[in-house]
Order: sequence, then C-alpha cells, then structure tokens
Amino acid sequence: MLMQPTLEKLYSMKLMGMAAAIRHQMENPETAQLSFEERLALLVDQQWDWRQNKAFLRRTKNARFKLEATIEDIDYRHPRRLDRPLIRTLSACDWVTQHHNLIITGPCGVGKSYLACALAQKAVRDGFAALYTRAPRLLNDLAVARADGSFPKLLDRIARIDVLVVDDWAMAPLSDSERRDFLEICDDRYRTRSTILTSQVPITHWHDQIGDPTVADSILDRLVHNAHRIDLAGASMRKTKTIKPETAGEDNNSQKGKA
Repeated sequence: MLMQPTLEKLYSMKLMGMAAAIRHQMENPETAQLSFEERLALLVDQQWDWRQNKAFLRRTKNARFKLEATIEDIDYRHPRRLDRPLIRTLSACDWVTQHHNLIITGPCGVGKSYLACALAQKAVRDGFAALYTRAPRLLNDLAVARADGSFPKLLDRIARIDVLVVDDWAMAPLSDSERRDFLEICDDRYRTRSTILTSQVPITHWHDQIGDPTVADSILDRLVHNAHRIDLAGASMRKTKTIKPETAGEDNNSQKGKA
C-alpha cells in the first residue's frame, strides 16, 4: 500500500506526530505483529505527545522567562532558609488552580528570581500560561499603553495569564499613576489568576513604597492575604559561585597541560 498520499494528507492537516509514528511503524518490522487497535493507539499517543510538546514550547516562549530554571535544579545546599517541603507542595501547582499568590522576599543574590521562574516553569509544564516581567518594565509598559490608547488591551492580556511573575517589586516608591495602574492589574487578577512577586523589600515596608494609604491597602489586600510566603535569608549565592583568580589561573594551566 502506498502511504505517501496518506502522509501528505496528515502533514496538510498538521498531524505531524501521527505522520512520524506511521513512518516509524513502517521502518520497524515488529509493529506488524501488533493488532490494528494497538497500532492505532500508538499513532494517537504519538500525535498527542507531539501536540503537548508543541504547546509546551509555545507557552515557554511566551512566558519570556529570565532564567532557564526548573524545580529539579533548585539548590537546597546553600543556607538560605529554603523550605524543601513547601517547595514540594508548591510544585504540585494547586496554588495556581486555587488562584493563590506567591511572595518571595530576601536579600540580593539568594535566588529569588530563579525560584520564581522555576515554580512558574512547573506551572507551564502543567498546562498553565505564564509571563515573566520586572516591575520597572511592567510599570513602563502600562504607562506607554495608557499613552497610546492600548491600555485596556494590555490589561486584558495580563488578566488572562495564569501565572504572572513580577520580579524586583517595590524596589522604589510608586508614582500615583503607577500604583493606580498596578491596582488595576491586581483587581483583574484577584481570585481568578495567580501572581508571583519577588522583592528585596520586606512586606512590612510595601505600604510605604506604594504610597497612597488607600491604594496601598487595596493592593496589599488583593496580593498578601491569600499568598504563600517564602522569606529567604543568607549570603549571596553569586559569591559562592565566583571563581577565585588564582583558581582560574590554575585551571587554565591545567587545561593547557591537558591540551
């Protein structure tokens, strides 16, 4: 039986996984021993996996993660008060399903951004849409959108993202327009989507950074009361990963000797 016309039809229907599975079955004599139902199941499974992988790659690209982080690669050896059982619980992504938030605070260099990206990446693997942004860029994008008339469209796009990662939150006092724009985001996402915030500033100082007491109360009420908190501490992890000059020289000499 000539399979090329069938393969071409599968390609035209974008059933790439099924087409690849047929080619694999044609090249593998052992599949001839399988029943029709078994071979069909293999074709469907291959197509399903292909679509799932393609969707995952698309979600990952759209997320624009700052770091290629995964929960499997989280470093628990560094003394930074990281709760392994809590991370294990969060990795199940029930917090996303329940529309809870996640707040990660701690000094510079303790891995807040990595942890946020890793948990968001796990959500992407589980089928959720995510977006990473730094707070200054987000606020700037909102200001530009308000100026060019695309503000409602941008708010609608952000409101539909399952996990919004806002890095470096509350690093500087907010202007009136910035805090009101961010309140719009918080209001749209409240109890419908999840947000991850990372900050070097303790939560107790966020009220002052936001500025206006009424707006600050509204923002914090929507962000904090249903949030899981991770408070990191300790020295910067970047320092421990820095190679000393003398060590680097020894490594270079060693490599030269091997070459």
